[in-house]
Amino acid sequence: MHRSFGNISFDRRFFLSGSILLAASSVLAGCGSSQNVQDALSDATSGSDVGSSDSSSSEVRGVDEIKAAGSINIGVFSDKAPFGYVDDSGNYAGYDIVFAERIAKELGVTPNYISTDGANRVPYLESNQADLMLANFTVTDERAEKVDFTKPYMKVQLGIVSPESAPINSVDDLSGKTLIIAKGTTAETYFEDKYPDITLQKYDAYADAYNALLDGRGDAMSTDNTEVLAWAKVNPGYVVNVTDLGDVDTIAGAVHKGNDSLLEFVNNLITGPLAEENFFHNDYEQTLEPVFGDDVDPDTIVVEGGQV
Repeated sequence: MHRSFGNISFDRRFFLSGSILLAASSVLAGCGSSQNVQDALSDATSGSDVGSSDSSSSEVRGVDEIKAAGSINIGVFSDKAPFGYVDDSGNYAGYDIVFAERIAKELGVTPNYISTDGANRVPYLESNQADLMLANFTVTDERAEKVDFTKPYMKVQLGIVSPESAPINSVDDLSGKTLIIAKGTTAETYFEDKYPDITLQKYDAYADAYNALLDGRGDAMSTDNTEVLAWAKVNPGYVVNVTDLGDVDTIAGAVHKGNDSLLEFVNNLITGPLAEENFFHNDYEQTLEPVFGDDVDPDTIVVEGGQV
């Protein structure tokens, strides 16, 4: 089943377009590691001219080095519509991507997108494969020990999506059931800490987690409320009856620990020109409103000027 909202296109079983899957499968035989496959997938979907030297670096690159190179490596999701995904034309799109494009424009460089999953966000920054991470990255104290977060540009809580025929209306309803989550997410940490008795079924990629729910391998799935609400919108037969689980968290960009020049550049952009333009509300209108419609107040999601 295929659903479209404005210029955003979704497939019921996969958020990745067929062309991207073919690109990934075509390189499996010739790649010696999962990282090479990841780089090839990123090359296939990037709008820039990507070479192997662009996808990783042995040293931290500040603003001057990025400008000298002419490109910035930005970690993003490729399967997390409508925040970061690959559209039917094989191009990156979504709320995070609009922000990424603006940062690259202000730097005067080309964005080189590095496709990531939840668990790889910190490692990609630590290994300098990504200069900047814009992958729906929730700020936590634990992560802040390993990376430096920018000013926030979004806020979220956890939500739970479940089949309409067997809805989960509260955490208590998960007793004796299986909850699907993506690895390396705040949902994983939250349920392991607060509800250790709930059985968790974990997947590396969001697309795999959602497909597990569609296949009935679990009873429900939990991740950010913004994401499950968007997914349920294009998947009839599923509902989100839990939308405000846990604390209100913020979403921010992140850089390698100690990369002060890039951190300052992005923060100054967020608190300066973008705040004056109401940039993230415009971004919401372009990328999220076609999905959420009138069901969501943008002010419950959008953060302008880095001020929650």
